[in-house]
Amino acid sequence: MPNDLYDVTIIGAGPIGLFAAFYSGLRSMKTKIIDAEPAVGGKVRYFFPGKIIRDIGGIPAITGADLIANLKEQAETFHPTIVCNERVVDVTKLSNGTFQLTTQNGTIHFSKTIVIATGSGTFEVNRLDALHAENFPDAIFYDVKNLEQFRDKVVAVSGGGNSAIDWAHTLEPIAKEVHLIYRGEDFKAHEERVKALKSSRVQIHIHHEMSALFGINDRLTATTLYCNQTNSTKTISTDALFINHGVKVDLGTMAEWGFTLTDFGILVDDEMKTTIPGIFACGDSAAYPRKIRIIAAGLHEGPIAINSAKKYLEPNAADEAMISTHHEKFIH
Repeated sequence: MPNDLYDVTIIGAGPIGLFAAFYSGLRSMKTKIIDAEPAVGGKVRYFFPGKIIRDIGGIPAITGADLIANLKEQAETFHPTIVCNERVVDVTKLSNGTFQLTTQNGTIHFSKTIVIATGSGTFEVNRLDALHAENFPDAIFYDVKNLEQFRDKVVAVSGGGNSAIDWAHTLEPIAKEVHLIYRGEDFKAHEERVKALKSSRVQIHIHHEMSALFGINDRLTATTLYCNQTNSTKTISTDALFINHGVKVDLGTMAEWGFTLTDFGILVDDEMKTTIPGIFACGDSAAYPRKIRIIAAGLHEGPIAINSAKKYLEPNAADEAMISTHHEKFIH
């Protein structure tokens, strides 16, 4: 219930928020998760359900959808309250030390501590800006639910970061042809993935941008590429486009809650404490020196934030939870 008082409220139900909820259960904390999206999973659920994730220790390969399903099941071990479709727009610390969280629909939630795990905030994909793009909505993709729809098709992927390169690799064994279009020259991605890309059958077009789309009726058949070095153009046959131009992120009103902010998020110390006592941050929400922005690192930061919240409530509590295999929940 909204008016119940929780030990910790986690804002954000992406991978880091979900694992933090599991860990707070290990610490016997009454836990609530609030997320602005209609379902848990954050950006992974929205953008990468079919992407293979390989940077989590002990899991050689897992799809984004399976990862979120596993994290949700794990998070529900200790029965946290999960609230979706509610964006927290205001946080006020009451005179008794309790935090009052107000969502965009006017619902009030109460919590003794808060852990922010919203990633970079809410997001909106950057859409393809090309002539006639509006004529081919069914051929332009920003996320993929079913890779089979690209089987034996000619697919052009636009972007130069890890996501674009990962999708090019993923599509290579399925599609008839894969083209990678990048307006720059030096890919902003892991070196080994770039090296593998250059030795694959993916056709790479550096210094190029998608400038115009053409087709028959509403069926895409070709894409014109503009070279920003020579000012020339060329046209390639395409059945589908996959766009990875990043997202517009919005911290919303969080920027006004009184935190110390950096260019990369909410400033925290080595205990994930923000500059507001009782509020902690982890995952891509948090910023500190030498931070690594991968899921595995965030899965480490979540428990640190929860341990700090526990110590904030009970200064004499143990510094960390017992190992899960020793917990009474799992003994039998």
